[in-house]
Amino acid sequence: MKILILKRDKIGDMLLTTPMLAHLRESFPSAQIDVLANSYNAWVIQGHPAVDHIHIYQRYREGKKISITALWSQLVCFLRIRKACYDYVIVAGGDFSHRALRRARLTGAKYQISFLEGEQGVRAPVTHPIPAISSQLHESQRMLMLLEPFGVKLPEVLLCPTFQLPTVWRSWTLKWLSENGLDEREYIVLGLGARRAKKQPSYDQIVRWTEHFYRKHRLKTIFMWTPGASNNPIYPGDDDIALPVVDAKMPWLIPFRGAILPAIGLIWSASTSIFPDSGLMHFAAASPGGVLGLFAETDVSPHPSQWGPVGANVSFLDTPKAVAELPDDDVYAKVDSLIAGRTKGS
Repeated sequence: MKILILKRDKIGDMLLTTPMLAHLRESFPSAQIDVLANSYNAWVIQGHPAVDHIHIYQRYREGKKISITALWSQLVCFLRIRKACYDYVIVAGGDFSHRALRRARLTGAKYQISFLEGEQGVRAPVTHPIPAISSQLHESQRMLMLLEPFGVKLPEVLLCPTFQLPTVWRSWTLKWLSENGLDEREYIVLGLGARRAKKQPSYDQIVRWTEHFYRKHRLKTIFMWTPGASNNPIYPGDDDIALPVVDAKMPWLIPFRGAILPAIGLIWSASTSIFPDSGLMHFAAASPGGVLGLFAETDVSPHPSQWGPVGANVSFLDTPKAVAELPDDDVYAKVDSLIAGRTKGS
């Protein structure tokens, strides 16, 4: 049996698909299980033991710009996939997408598996439609529901997403830590990785929290954020919020304004991490130190029951309006527990 999983979403979404990949491999050890991903998220599952091969296509559109080279690369990729003659293609997207379903049909797979809801099933018929599932079900568990057409018995407990830190990233991390006077587990990572200000800690919270961690635990803080201005139309950054924190020159705070891949290396060696709801929060959840996830406005934004961190050492806090309203003592208690969990697992 040859199965292709189509995954076009962001890096956090791809990580939350790893339980489904692992369970599929366990259920069908001799099947060929391949993934069709884009150049932005494919690295997340590079070397994953459940995956035989990753077909990677280039995004041909960035904003309003179209790359003819990337468009041609996509055509070649899909021709190669059609030649492979897959039995099943699983559209493992977060939400229903006509574009994703068109890509699934382009693969030439005999059977298509996809979530559908209401009129979608009439306008976009597939051979194995899965009724849209409650948004209160965790995303990683929702991905597992896509295995129902195979008659697979689903796990009774929520499986943890997995990620293997590449050796080259670990080497870079150790070098960076040494250059900045740090060792592994001698720091906490605090990130801004959310596009909405209400989901991010305030300047005053960052000052109080990081000083507390240093005074009580003798742990410095690596403060990381997404480079760029908040009004960037393609991918908004956090410079406007982060730079005043950096300018305060707190001796216990070390700034990191860098790319995602090095950031993950630093997260992997941290005592623990704190992140708003974001892709990096999910990677931190899979790391040895775990994570405290911060959620706000969950009446109109994704709820922790759907997008909360999943891992061996994780916790979260949510607030009706803004992270800035979270009591410091609640944060400290959660972080104390995570640090203790990391110490036991060391």
